[in-house]
Amino acid sequence: MSQTKDTVVLAYSGGLDTSCILLWLKEKGYDIIAYLANIGQNEDFEEARKKAIKLGAKKVFIEDVRKEFVEEFIWPAVQANAIYEDRYLLGTSLARPCIAKKQVEIAKREGAKYVSHGATGKGNDQIRFELTCYSLYPEVKIIAPWRMPEFYNRFRGRTDLMDYAKKHGIPIPVTPKSPWSMDENIMHISYEAGILENPKNHAPDELFVKTKDPRTSPSTPDILEIEFKKGVPVQVTNLQDGTRHCTALELFAYLNEVAGKHGVGRIDIVENRYIGMKSRGIYETPAGTILHHAHLDIETFTMDREVRRIKQELSLRFSEQVYNGYWYSPECDFVRSCISKSQELVEGKVQVSVLKGQVYMLGRESPQSLYNEELVR
Repeated sequence: MSQTKDTVVLAYSGGLDTSCILLWLKEKGYDIIAYLANIGQNEDFEEARKKAIKLGAKKVFIEDVRKEFVEEFIWPAVQANAIYEDRYLLGTSLARPCIAKKQVEIAKREGAKYVSHGATGKGNDQIRFELTCYSLYPEVKIIAPWRMPEFYNRFRGRTDLMDYAKKHGIPIPVTPKSPWSMDENIMHISYEAGILENPKNHAPDELFVKTKDPRTSPSTPDILEIEFKKGVPVQVTNLQDGTRHCTALELFAYLNEVAGKHGVGRIDIVENRYIGMKSRGIYETPAGTILHHAHLDIETFTMDREVRRIKQELSLRFSEQVYNGYWYSPECDFVRSCISKSQELVEGKVQVSVLKGQVYMLGRESPQSLYNEELVR
């Protein structure tokens, strides 16, 4: 038992793992501050707050970081054309440093020496959380239960966690019809584990929640005009009904709505985790997919050829850094600054058609265009 009643800030989701971890940390003698990040997931935050208090958290912080996530993390990724192993748009990878940054702010403000998380010892998230915490709060101590023998020997799987929850009256919804793990934010949702661990198994139709099945999506496209300045989207206009959004959060949410309606943004991949194992993941990234295509188009239209070749190499490096949890590293900071410099003249408007799971480029215009119509005649 801890003798000093040290305080730990737990990244808390309200789910099975972190609810059990909260109670386990309390058993170990810690004072618990539960921290929930609203990063755009479908979550009953008030219910999660009540649960954390019931389980013994002395304080609960619910922080809305959606705007910060879009402007400070998603937009640099759009500028970079960031994509890991040619397909993954890094939705979870970008969210983790944003979540951990706020966790560190709370720990410093509350005088907490410890932070904790529920990431497993086999995944990437443990690294993303912890490297961010150490970068921003070098003296912090991290409690990672799933790497501690006294925890993982006691809880060898979901059944043990469920038994522990039942014994201690932890209300945990059981969803046997969804035998997979999900992680959601405003940029994407990921699915892995459970029946998906066999890479041959097809994803069930009921798995997808952000995008409509392209086979049953509308047969009439939405025509959008997306305006960029310095490589960042600043306005989206639906050219059919006149809908227009200019603020980052509203713009991104609207693109999610349109892309989701048309089934845009689904991928099913096997990827290489940082720790050295392959994993199968299924992702839905609706708005991010539209912006990836649109930004590529306006960038090619306005950027010098040789600059873009160098920038493509930096994009690859940046994507790997983000995936591996190095957002706050000196090398990632340097690469981001170079990419930002490359975007100074990337501005203009791109028109796209969104239909049946696809994004089609229709046209583009820019005051910084390097296209010479006279030369191509």
